[in-house]
Amino acid sequence: MDLLANLALGIGVAFTPANLGFCLAGALLGTLIGVLPGLGPVATVALLLPITFTLPPVGALIMLAGIYYGAQYGGSTSAILVNLPGESSSVITCLDGYQMARQGRAGQALAIAAIGSFFAGTVMTLAIALFGPLLTALAKQFGSAEYFALMTLGLVATIVLASGSVLKAVGMIFLGLLLGMVGTDVNSGAQRFTFGVAELSDGIGFVPLAMGLFGLSEVIYNLERPERRDVLSGKLTGLMPSWRDLKACFPPILRGTAIGGVLGVLPGGGAVLSSFAAYTIEKRIARDPSRFGRGAIEGVAAPEAANNAGAQASFIPLLTLGIPANPVMALMVGAMMIQGIAPGPQVMSTQPDLFWGMIASMWAGNLMLIVINLPMIGLWVRLLRVPYRLLFPAILTFCAIGVYSLNNSLFEVALMALFGLAGYLFLKLECEPAPLLLGFVLGPMMEENLRRALLLSRGDPMVFAHRPISAGLLALAAVILVVAVLPAIRRKRQDVFVE
Repeated sequence: MDLLANLALGIGVAFTPANLGFCLAGALLGTLIGVLPGLGPVATVALLLPITFTLPPVGALIMLAGIYYGAQYGGSTSAILVNLPGESSSVITCLDGYQMARQGRAGQALAIAAIGSFFAGTVMTLAIALFGPLLTALAKQFGSAEYFALMTLGLVATIVLASGSVLKAVGMIFLGLLLGMVGTDVNSGAQRFTFGVAELSDGIGFVPLAMGLFGLSEVIYNLERPERRDVLSGKLTGLMPSWRDLKACFPPILRGTAIGGVLGVLPGGGAVLSSFAAYTIEKRIARDPSRFGRGAIEGVAAPEAANNAGAQASFIPLLTLGIPANPVMALMVGAMMIQGIAPGPQVMSTQPDLFWGMIASMWAGNLMLIVINLPMIGLWVRLLRVPYRLLFPAILTFCAIGVYSLNNSLFEVALMALFGLAGYLFLKLECEPAPLLLGFVLGPMMEENLRRALLLSRGDPMVFAHRPISAGLLALAAVILVVAVLPAIRRKRQDVFVE
């Protein structure tokens, strides 16, 4: 009965005209940035963070959440029509989606992607509603030692699940932790790593860092690549898949939803790894694996369900523990802090309208996406013909205005430009910036909980071993890290990203 009452509260909050408007705006904007290659949800959410100052907390978070899972929908459109994924989680959809489009089945591919995404989104919304309170109750048993151990586990999992070199991922984590330490130490009042720059006494701003690493760097990186606009000509027909297609896709959609739900909760997992894993499993268990890559509709259904499930599952650790599972969730933590909300298990009890309103808005947003996306395919096709040279000046302008509007500081605009160049360098060196952002967000919280735990134990570091939960979490982190560096496991891990 409590669940029904809480869902009723959430529906009452989410289905107000204002919040439905925020949800629709987020879903539409998310679809747009998912369709347009070169502009992802991380950069867009970072770009819109200053706007959340003027919005009510619930409406702001509903809109930002809509952008995230809306981008998973939109990314499949350009992947299927142009063979160019608008979102990294839609890379795998290109393999069979574009082949279906070349065979005259673009409508069926787009429809099954939308149906799979809606089903996965609905299931994960119910999962968050069912298991969220249980995880929140468990989180209330956590002390400083447990939170430090949990964040350590999160960073280790991010290292393991990041594509590419484990050593580079470790380096990016440590760089993020160091950047998070810049500023004035709360306990001693001493300045750390400011190098005499007065503007750094309050620390590095979250928004300039995020916009530079994910917005400007992507613009610079895209400008050096030749444009591709091989949009399919001709009219799209047959948007509804046949009954045979639906029967063939139902098991892959179920498996993709389950895979995305599990991997989405893991720090660093999210939508990208979920879609790759779902496609790999479908290809391995198929009776005729040779169909994959040649227009198999299961190769569209499974990854699209998985990436949407993974996107929404990443809200579970955010809403219940206050721990971001990926860069977008790290930005959501920043948005909550801007609104004066301390993320963590107390949100559910102190602000139930925010917790349950966001959950209800996810189902409303997924319903909006399936209703508005298919009729608007023609519009997205026309947008894909817009040259990137006309898009990037607008992106740069909005980034500069957004950062300047925070504190009217030209220094922060220059800082954003500096991080943009650093982000471009990271991309060229094949160093993922996502672990850096997670380290930057979690670093101050880890330091605070570490100091508090040691203070309460009078400096005894064995407090982390004496408490069962923290000991178990740290042991799990150690096991995962050891497994990650074993050569055989590393080869398998890299093969997943190569396939």
